[in-house]
Amino acid sequence: MDIFAFAMEKEKFSEEYYRDLAGRTNHAGLRNILTMLADEEAKHYRTVEQMQTENPESVTDTPVLEHAREVFEAMRTAPRKFSFQISEAELYRKACQIEAQSKKFYLERAAEARDPGQERICRLLAQEEDKHLYLMENIYAFVSKPESFLENAERYPFDDYVEGVL
Repeated sequence: MDIFAFAMEKEKFSEEYYRDLAGRTNHAGLRNILTMLADEEAKHYRTVEQMQTENPESVTDTPVLEHAREVFEAMRTAPRKFSFQISEAELYRKACQIEAQSKKFYLERAAEARDPGQERICRLLAQEEDKHLYLMENIYAFVSKPESFLENAERYPFDDYVEGVL
């Protein structure tokens, strides 16, 4: 299979997976985050598609981490207690694995790229997948133990992650 077709298949799978997760959750904030992630994966698909014939200009930086911080802060101050089924938590854990694999895939493609533009785009895609991984790890932690997760506001420093880690 050609590398572009494989990458587009990975992005399409991730988009569909996030849309499925969004349809399963009954929390509007999480549904919004998951829909944003699905939309980001669709953008990645289009970016890879463009790479087949030309060098795309850039990968748009996603605002999903900023939005997630707002959602988690609202949940932390809400009087409602959260309860999730273990099967739902496992779906989020699987999403973490998918994002980790995607990040690794793009870093490997960047290392193999002969075209500097494609190398740059692959590295940017890897960074975006890393942000998604970070977010999914936090969502997994949240659905696994919502009360203890929300008690520790320092648990989700999304702004620090975006500014300092990448």
